[in-house]
Amino acid sequence: MKAIWNGAIGFGLVNIPVKIYSATETSKLDLDMLDKSDFSNIKFKRVNEKTGKEVKWANIVKGFLIDDKYVVLEDEDYEAASPEKTKILGIEHFVKEAEVDSVYFETPYFLEPQKNGENAYRLLIKALQQTKMVGIGTFVLRDTEAIGMIRPYNDDVLVLNRLRFDQEIRDYKQLKIPAKKAPKPAELKMAKNLIEQLSEPFDPTFYKNTYSESLLKIIKKKAKGKSVKVKKSEPAKQGKVIDLMAQLKASLQTPKSKNAS
Repeated sequence: MKAIWNGAIGFGLVNIPVKIYSATETSKLDLDMLDKSDFSNIKFKRVNEKTGKEVKWANIVKGFLIDDKYVVLEDEDYEAASPEKTKILGIEHFVKEAEVDSVYFETPYFLEPQKNGENAYRLLIKALQQTKMVGIGTFVLRDTEAIGMIRPYNDDVLVLNRLRFDQEIRDYKQLKIPAKKAPKPAELKMAKNLIEQLSEPFDPTFYKNTYSESLLKIIKKKAKGKSVKVKKSEPAKQGKVIDLMAQLKASLQTPKSKNAS
């Protein structure tokens, strides 16, 4: 694992030197894009729009267009914009984790304590666990300011969840949301019964990326020259009036619901 940020967590007068590591990796299959005519690999190049020639990474800079002219940014400019946030994630508030809606969650990272920060690191884990709080603050990661939520994970490590800013959440008022009409009491009772029957503690290991596994099986079959049979699924019927009571009753009678109760 390679660190992507090197700095410190700050709360009060306490600073904990840490490194940030990505906490996740994709479970998707790594598929290449090919030319349909001869299956040649498709390559993307960084091309100068005027000369049509490829540009090396070392010769690429970033700029912002103002009055038809580009202002080119240097590495020092990013740090000068907010020098403290490029090196310190200052916890500004401690809040209840349940108060942070999951719509704001973006990316998780692991925090690793650096030398002389081990005791304060363990102290913060225990303090957050016993108060059932999380720390919220802002920092700069890869030239972009982000909100960070710090919490304990498995009693072993601090996890930093990158959060979206409120202005990044789209307004849903343009969607066709049904009016706030109270459901029928009998339907509501049956829906609650179904939820209760299917309720159990969350176990993340229960859920697997079976789609990638199935797709890989198909790839291996095709590699051996075997044909693949496609099972057609029934398309969702739209515009049909749904008998909710009938669907709820049928759901409660399914083996899965009975086993869960």
